[in-house]
Amino acid sequence: MQAATFSSLPLKKPLLENLDSLGFTAMTDIQAQSLPLILAGKDVIGQGKTGSGKTASFGLGLLNKLDVKKFRIQALVLCPTRELADQVAKEIRNLARAIHNIKVLTLCGGVPMGPQIGSLEHGAHIIVGTPGRIEDHLSRGRLDLQHVNMLVLDEADRMLEMGFQSALDNIVAQCPVERQTLLFSATFPEKIKAISGKMLRKPEHVKVESVHQESSIEQAFYHVDTNEDRFDALTRLLLAHKPESTVVFCNTKKVVQEVADQLKSAGFSALALHGDLDQRDRNETLVRFVNKSALILVATDVAARGLDIDDLDAVINFDITPDPEVHVHRIGRTGRAGGKGIACSIYCDKDSRRIADIETYQQQDIQNYVMPDDSVLSQRPNKPKMVTLQIDGGKKQKLRPGDIVGGLTGKDGIQGNQVGKIQVFDMKAYVAVEGKVAKAALKKIMNGKMKGKNFRARSLN
Repeated sequence: MQAATFSSLPLKKPLLENLDSLGFTAMTDIQAQSLPLILAGKDVIGQGKTGSGKTASFGLGLLNKLDVKKFRIQALVLCPTRELADQVAKEIRNLARAIHNIKVLTLCGGVPMGPQIGSLEHGAHIIVGTPGRIEDHLSRGRLDLQHVNMLVLDEADRMLEMGFQSALDNIVAQCPVERQTLLFSATFPEKIKAISGKMLRKPEHVKVESVHQESSIEQAFYHVDTNEDRFDALTRLLLAHKPESTVVFCNTKKVVQEVADQLKSAGFSALALHGDLDQRDRNETLVRFVNKSALILVATDVAARGLDIDDLDAVINFDITPDPEVHVHRIGRTGRAGGKGIACSIYCDKDSRRIADIETYQQQDIQNYVMPDDSVLSQRPNKPKMVTLQIDGGKKQKLRPGDIVGGLTGKDGIQGNQVGKIQVFDMKAYVAVEGKVAKAALKKIMNGKMKGKNFRARSLN
């Protein structure tokens, strides 16, 4: 059956032209089901996994509704984490390229309040932010939501898990009653049903299955005798499969840190990601994992939500989640875009109820795999091919990726193909370079100039 196209929708001409220029023609399942409802002004509950295309669904909906001539806040998008908010704002700006003078403002915690206050004074059409920081601005009278005609709750399940219920209630109470509300969630627990009943009016419910092909993900379950045997199983699986990018899921922050520390002690390239990290450490952790200068990310479900990683080789469930929907969401992070991925789950007898729930939810029996034998223990862990360099300068210093490439590859510099991903933040920039030229690259930055200035730099590996 032929996929539905964006051109079949009553979208404004600039949006359609921009979609065409971006190469977006066929809609994903969630877009095909939700966009006609959104464009018709309906309240919508959209249930789909990460990567299903939901951001474009609500992004196109709010942009189509926007009156750019009225310079006031017309749309509010709430996200659980700063990373997801940044990702959503970036995609909305990309979708809005053909419409002039649209201002999208991101308001998140973990960054200084001052610049946000200045930006708010200059106004915006669309606000994307986290509930805590949005509520903070509202309480100080800096944010006016009286003209909001579309409210979006993105990853609503995680916002509730992170304790944002009261903040959400407060924010929604300050939005007009006559508005369109969209709620997107990977899972649909009772709490979501409760808030949707309060915040949405006669919503249409759209649910799509995972966007990856089941055949592209190899699910393997490994039984261990006791809880203490889990780490041995994890090391065997990492040594046997040697994936170049792995997320290891644990159920609690404490276990995440313990597992990451044990992996590092055993010689693995591993980092921890959980809610106790400050924003700087969180940024650096994500940068290093995404640019392949760290190979293993040990994380909780909440911390990993919103990660934009396209080519994850493996997911390992160190702990079995009590929610079978979350299990499917975890394993859906590998094997995307037609790629092959593996999903390994380690369990013991006390997890039997959770395993049974997963079998029921997936409508398939779980097959036990044989644990890799002792021969793998003689192997050495993979080492990352890239090293991350941190530069003490960013957008505030007008530093751009092109400047960094130029600074690295000039006279007596390294080759362009030895430079990996570059990410530029307000006050810091990060660049991945091949490990064998990392010292030379660091020396080139420290001794050279970019934008006519000297910048300090250091290696994070």
